[in-house]
Amino acid sequence: MTGTYNAPKLHGGVAGNQESKTWGGYSASHTVHEYYCHQIPEGIPIEKVAPILCAGITMYEPLRHWGATKPGVEMVIGVAGIGGLGTMGIKIAKALGHKVVAISQSMKKE
Repeated sequence: MTGTYNAPKLHGGVAGNQESKTWGGYSASHTVHEYYCHQIPEGIPIEKVAPILCAGITMYEPLRHWGATKPGVEMVIGVAGIGGLGTMGIKIAKALGHKVVAISQSMKKE
C-alpha cells in the first residue's frame, strides 16, 4: 500500500522523484501502481464517473458478497437510507434485475 500523505513511493507507478514522499491529492499523480487502476472509457462524462467509482463500488461490493451479482439470481433487496449511497444501491440492484425495497425514516423520498 502506498499512503496518500508522507508515504514512500512504492511500486514504481507514482510520478516524480521516487526518493521523495507522497504529498496528498490526486490531481497531478496517483499513489497506486497502474495495475490497480482502470481507464475511464471514452465518451463517459467525467462528472458521471466519480459517483460510480466511489458510491458505486461501496454499494456494489456487498451486493457481490451476498450473491446478487450472479447471473440468473433474483432477489428482493432492501436498501436502508436513501441518501447518496442508498440511491446508488437502489440503481445498481435494480440494474441487476432485482426487486428493490427502499427503507427510510420518512415519506419525503417516496
